[in-house]
Amino acid sequence: MARRYFEPSDPPPSAAAVADLVTDPELTNAAWDLEPLVEGDGEAGVGARMDQATAAANAFADSYRGKVAELDAAGLQEAMERLAEIVALASRAGAYAALRFALDTADPQRGALLASVQERETEIQTAVLFFDLEWAALSDEHAEQLLVAEGLDFCRHHLRNVRRYSKHMLSEPEERILSEKALTSSSAWGRLFEELTSAIVVELPAGTVALDVALSHLAAGDRELRRAAAESISAALEPGLRTRAFILNTLLVDKSVDDRLRTYPNWLAARNLANEVSDESVAALVEAVRARYGLAQRWYRLKAQLLGLERLADYDRMAPVTADEASYSYAEACELVGDCYEQFAPELGEIVWRLMRGRQIDAPVRPSKRGGAFCAGVVPTVDPYVLLNYTSRRRDVLTLAHELGHAVHFALAGQQGIFHQHTPLTLAETASVFGETIVFGRLLEEDSTPSSRLALLAENLEDRIATVFRQIAMNRFEDLAHTARREQGELSVEHLGELWASSQAEMLGDSVEITGGYHSWWSYIPHFIDTPGYVYAYAYGQLLALAVYERFRQEGSDFVPRYLQLLGAGGSQSPEQLGAIVGVDLADPGFWDSGLDLIETQLTEAEAAAAAAGFA
Repeated sequence: MARRYFEPSDPPPSAAAVADLVTDPELTNAAWDLEPLVEGDGEAGVGARMDQATAAANAFADSYRGKVAELDAAGLQEAMERLAEIVALASRAGAYAALRFALDTADPQRGALLASVQERETEIQTAVLFFDLEWAALSDEHAEQLLVAEGLDFCRHHLRNVRRYSKHMLSEPEERILSEKALTSSSAWGRLFEELTSAIVVELPAGTVALDVALSHLAAGDRELRRAAAESISAALEPGLRTRAFILNTLLVDKSVDDRLRTYPNWLAARNLANEVSDESVAALVEAVRARYGLAQRWYRLKAQLLGLERLADYDRMAPVTADEASYSYAEACELVGDCYEQFAPELGEIVWRLMRGRQIDAPVRPSKRGGAFCAGVVPTVDPYVLLNYTSRRRDVLTLAHELGHAVHFALAGQQGIFHQHTPLTLAETASVFGETIVFGRLLEEDSTPSSRLALLAENLEDRIATVFRQIAMNRFEDLAHTARREQGELSVEHLGELWASSQAEMLGDSVEITGGYHSWWSYIPHFIDTPGYVYAYAYGQLLALAVYERFRQEGSDFVPRYLQLLGAGGSQSPEQLGAIVGVDLADPGFWDSGLDLIETQLTEAEAAAAAAGFA
């Protein structure tokens, strides 16, 4: 599931905006219909499909346990087809429960259904985990003889990937224990963190609001409002801070145990393996971005000048640089985004219009609804689902374009089957950023007012800064936290705050003042909890997508077929092979610098726009 989450670099809706939205019928009618996932059977359908999946998993185990080494190519194909059916059944039921919970995280009945499904999923996983272990134990020669046979296109790359984990796999009894205990360890702590952060409320002068809404005030034009909002957010984070720190500490040590048992050389190695990238290439990405932190600092110094400030404070980073803020109804946003996708490629336009006219997008802001935005691709036979918190801002239009990029990627990759529909995280942002960039180009093309163009360029550049530089700074926080927990033991709230502040200070330099309250703001970011090591993939994907978009700018319409081929390939090939489809060499050590050069070009354009708008 690809998701975005709100933070100071991606502010959520304002209270005033939320109040205005009730008058937009197009928006209020934009709600999910999850019934296709369970063919109209509702909660009962979840249980029924989990029963079917469990029975099929047990029958699968009866058929193949201890016999994988004896399979010929035809037998391997049949086994993988049966396994695909099990995965599809469980995925449908699991997605129904998870997406329903995302719409109202405070509903205990929805939480109970999600917990039940997670328990059943674990039961199914433990029943079939023997297959991967036996498959990974085959000799390389035997495995390759099977894999070159016809009929395995739908699972060939997946099976090769499984073998990459062979030296990190434990015995079957050990794997079963770890799988079953995950329900009361990492999964349970992750759910608790999500429920705690969803319940945080902030006391503002205008009243009590959810954390997501309070964060939006950091985009206010009045600096005093931004400062007051930041102080109130820090105060709201304080009461549960020790509990959230304990959750993080627990998961840090839980991961260190897993890594030790599986003999991973460092805390990030497991994530890199899942992303199909080497430790060395990720280190090269991180160091390339850190070496160009000066670009982020250069932007923040320009922004201070635009705001008439000597220096930004951390709560000023999302302040608007001009008073121009375009507003788009949900219907207008859909029209604009749909037309952009259709003009680029009719095949993509057809998918986007189908999703927008159907009930695959849930757009309104509601109490207890998960914040931010994400796209969930479930199974190839069901269209993906998009969650938004739409508030009529121009940024929301770009978020719609971003998530629909994920959606068209899932939809086109569906032809690869359930094992290859999803890409590694490192490529997961390619279509989303590409689509967002196309829509940004249209918005910029249609905007002739210098101050409004400056505002749009600033928003886009801030997104680039947030997605590349800020995410790498967050990766640095994770690195510091995981390393310190393994070397020093449990980390205090104060120590975690120091690690967070130091990782942010490295990126910001002297261009932004870090206030005392900001030390606790690590504590509401979910990726540190539920997907350790995830965040660098945003930077990887952003720079990759910019490189792909640059190829499109150079080649024009001739590029489109290869781009559609890339999306249609899903995760059926390695990242390097997928990049080669569109002429991008991910093995080139200079690749990251070329992407960062594009961001520098955008920064230069913003500086020129500032001059054109009358700023010295």
